[in-house]
Amino acid sequence: VRRTAVLARVRKICLALPEAHEKIAWGALTFRVRDRQFAMYLDNHHGDGKLALWCKAPPGAQESLVGADPERFFVPPYVGPSGWLGIQLDKGLDWGVIEGLLRDGYLEIAPKRLRAALENA
Repeated sequence: VRRTAVLARVRKICLALPEAHEKIAWGALTFRVRDRQFAMYLDNHHGDGKLALWCKAPPGAQESLVGADPERFFVPPYVGPSGWLGIQLDKGLDWGVIEGLLRDGYLEIAPKRLRAALENA
């Protein structure tokens, strides 16, 4: 897996969302809208060996996805108890699925006007 290509693809997806921006926090790249975080890109976080995204998720999504495919999805530390979803980026998951999950995370925290703009696009 070419990590630079994976990061470039994650950036492209996240930054295409209305008013999304990136910010380094806790030594990692985070993606935000109005400074509210919806995703975080992590490469070997504290030596866990994972190339991953942690993503805000709709209620029930974390449990459902981790239960159905624990090789590709996991409960991330720190934010997992709040329902965030861990997504393994080096396990062959379809990029359409990743994009949909990032969009869902964005919609969970974006202001109403931005959600409407995205949903009507």
